[in-house]
Amino acid sequence: MSENKNALPENAQRELLPGEEYKPLLGADKQFAEVTVYSVVTGLIMVIIFSAAAAYLGLRVGQVFEAAIPIAIIAVGLTTALGKKNGLGQNVIIQSIGGCSGAVVAGAIFTLPAIYILGVEVNFMQMFLSSLLGGVLGILFLIPFRKYFVKEMHGKYPFPEATATTQSLVSGEGGGKGAGTLLVSGVIGGLYDFIVSTFGAWADTVSTTVVGIGQTIADKAKVVLKLNTGAAVLGLGYIVGLKYAFIICCGSFLVWLVIIPLMNLIWGGQVVDLMNTGMTMTIGEMSPDQIFRNYDRHIGIGGIATAGIIGIAKSFGVIKSAVGLAVSEFSRKGGAKASVERTQEDIPMKKIVFGIIFALLALFAFFAFGGVVNNVWQAIVGLVIVTIISFLFTTVAANAIAIVGSNPVSGMTLMTLIIASLILVAVGLKGNAGMAAALVIGGVVCTALSVAGSFITDLKIGYWIGTTPKKQEAWKFVGTAVAAATVCGVMLVLNKTYGFVGDDALVAPQANAMAAVIQPLMNDGGAPWLLYGIGAVLAVFLTFVLKVPALAFALGMFIPIDLNLPLLIGGAISWFVSTRSKDKALNEARLNKGTLIASGFIAGGALMGVVSALLKFFNVDWFLSEWNASCGEAIAIVPFILILVYMTVSSMKAKKEEA
Repeated sequence: MSENKNALPENAQRELLPGEEYKPLLGADKQFAEVTVYSVVTGLIMVIIFSAAAAYLGLRVGQVFEAAIPIAIIAVGLTTALGKKNGLGQNVIIQSIGGCSGAVVAGAIFTLPAIYILGVEVNFMQMFLSSLLGGVLGILFLIPFRKYFVKEMHGKYPFPEATATTQSLVSGEGGGKGAGTLLVSGVIGGLYDFIVSTFGAWADTVSTTVVGIGQTIADKAKVVLKLNTGAAVLGLGYIVGLKYAFIICCGSFLVWLVIIPLMNLIWGGQVVDLMNTGMTMTIGEMSPDQIFRNYDRHIGIGGIATAGIIGIAKSFGVIKSAVGLAVSEFSRKGGAKASVERTQEDIPMKKIVFGIIFALLALFAFFAFGGVVNNVWQAIVGLVIVTIISFLFTTVAANAIAIVGSNPVSGMTLMTLIIASLILVAVGLKGNAGMAAALVIGGVVCTALSVAGSFITDLKIGYWIGTTPKKQEAWKFVGTAVAAATVCGVMLVLNKTYGFVGDDALVAPQANAMAAVIQPLMNDGGAPWLLYGIGAVLAVFLTFVLKVPALAFALGMFIPIDLNLPLLIGGAISWFVSTRSKDKALNEARLNKGTLIASGFIAGGALMGVVSALLKFFNVDWFLSEWNASCGEAIAIVPFILILVYMTVSSMKAKKEEA
């Protein structure tokens, strides 16, 4: 096999016939350049850049983009520009190392900012160790499942993100052109969001309250719609696609157009304090946003947690089969090693077992002596929580990525926090110390699951192309360490620049949801069990009766609507450009070009957001506050429409041969 082929083998994505084998692009009988100084250094640079970008975007709008496709395109472009030979194997390593960025970021920003939100102190080393040890545990727990998901289930799982990334890597000519498209759209998206975040030339959110009648409806009926006009969020919607964007928005519509107005209609004159926090404001006195924060997002939390439980139940067979494969590998005689093909060679199972033991001991030391808990007994309890939940949810994360390309890590982490909070209170750890401990434990679990889900994509890419799994696995640890250091540093800068509480604070919706879950549990208050129960019933109904992905719907219920509506618009553009022609190849070319444009919007917008944050951090303030306050929302519609037109028209200009 040669690496000059620009397409995967015909049987790459279908189930194999009896006796049929899948042969990757890089043959197992030959050695190819993979781990080199070039690939490692480039991969680590990608980790730093995309970790910073993803951290900003996730804290700003609550969505963390997967960096696999942009990094793959950049890798191909660089390799081509530098005239590198045998670049395919090296590009896989670049992508695999670089892919640590989004995974570690998601684990950190979904939980650790909640510590700031709750007013509890945390230092850099605690955040770093939480992310690092969680990521290491995720890699170690995932490796035994590689052969099951990647090889044994060949053709049974679509692996949508792995498919797109692999096609970007193997298509040399297409990848070079794609890099140009990504660069142009990155500049456009970056400048667009930079002008908003740095100069405030127009508002980043448009609301129905911009007109008088809209404000009246919001005040009287508690009905309001909002739209974030950022290029990065629009790009996210395109990649998510119309189906899941629509389901997410249905969750938002149920909350904002039905439940909030109904609560005002039925209980508008009453004070409803479900968590015994001493609330004195009636529902009628609250704005729609306050009603959402105090009540309705808890319904989404209950739905997310229940969707995670359902996922574990459905994955029992996966756990059983994968563990069986791992046990057989562990018990294999030493002499059998020589029969393992290069493309199926993992880090030896004995090293994995010892690695897990070492990681758990390090985690125990971190909990017991790193200021996380008060005593050894509480450290043991925290360790048991992390070990059991991380291991069980690893299969859920990998399964979700393999089927739909998205990881329900936030929902699984919410359930972890509820369980951890209840157990820690039972062993005498509550108040600020309990909240900090629960969030650090949740951060470890969240990072473990996020990294495990992301890593299965990398391993599937390597399987299709024919790289050595052992090399991907080894260097994933290094990428995780660099990503952990980067994201924690960025988080400290953003906290000092914007903060996580107040009118102009970063949104950090997942972290706010985490804080809302544990605060009452840790302060002798109550939890909104009624609202959690409604969400749970809704998740069961959606899953088993309507056959609708409950997780996506529930996410829409607790993420603010202004961040969900642009997902729907981006998804609609994705549907439009990919269905206009009767020629399937042309539709695919248009869809792929749009994916590059969307990826550019995401990367450019997020990176310039970090630049803007740094400028504000160093007191370089160019914000046009008076201009923005007077007519910013009205003006914002025009540039937003322009980038919609650019994305649509440019995608439609794609040629069939680019597919």
